[in-house]
Amino acid sequence: MTAWMLILLAILGACALQAALWLVYRRTDRADWVDAGWAGSLGLMAILYGAAGPGDPHRRLLVAALGGFWGLRLALHLARRIAGGPEDGRYTQLKAEWKTGLPAKFLLFFQFQALLAVFLSLPFLWACLDRRPGLGLLPWLGAALALVSILGEALADGQLRRFKADPGNRGQVCRAGLWSVSRHPNYFFEWLIWVAFALLAFPSPWGWTALACPALMLHFLLRVTGIPATEAQSLRSRGEAYARYQREVSAFVPWFTKKGHA
Repeated sequence: MTAWMLILLAILGACALQAALWLVYRRTDRADWVDAGWAGSLGLMAILYGAAGPGDPHRRLLVAALGGFWGLRLALHLARRIAGGPEDGRYTQLKAEWKTGLPAKFLLFFQFQALLAVFLSLPFLWACLDRRPGLGLLPWLGAALALVSILGEALADGQLRRFKADPGNRGQVCRAGLWSVSRHPNYFFEWLIWVAFALLAFPSPWGWTALACPALMLHFLLRVTGIPATEAQSLRSRGEAYARYQREVSAFVPWFTKKGHA
């Protein structure tokens, strides 16, 4: 299958999935389903490119396995969180800011996330178009980094989920495990995953453009929808406890707690 056919299928599939989730939002008033759709569509695109791409079969298998497992695991984690808890405060705040015309605005938002997912899937596509046999050093390094990062993200997600499941922790700040050395270890490992995918794609024709994906993700996580929105919500809900956490613990890269603080 050609690159353009794969991209067209990816666009149609991602837009259809987010349109379906927009209908779920209309029935449930839960806009955070868009996040599960974003992750799930990327995992499915990795599998699509791996199954139908014209490149080296070993490289395609690696992309489908790593990208598919990462995306579908994250989608299931998010779906479980959405089904079992209140709406993500970022979307509650977004509704308050938008005020009117919410269905139309969220329809555009859901579709934008679909197109963003297609753009971010380019590392998978470039790797699966590369017909050269064998894997070089960079793809192997990327695969190793992806495995470590997926496990790190899953560990951080599990630690936070167990913390929130304990009624005694209601209103408190999670400092369990990785959350004691980074305020956002899940975001840190998420970014490393995109670095890994860029390494997988880099030796391929046009693979250098894959570097835009970890750069864009870092911008989103540090400046746009990641840390700023999450921390604003945490300050609204946890006040001084979270402000103290901000003073004591690294925002992104896991690091030592500041001296003099537990």
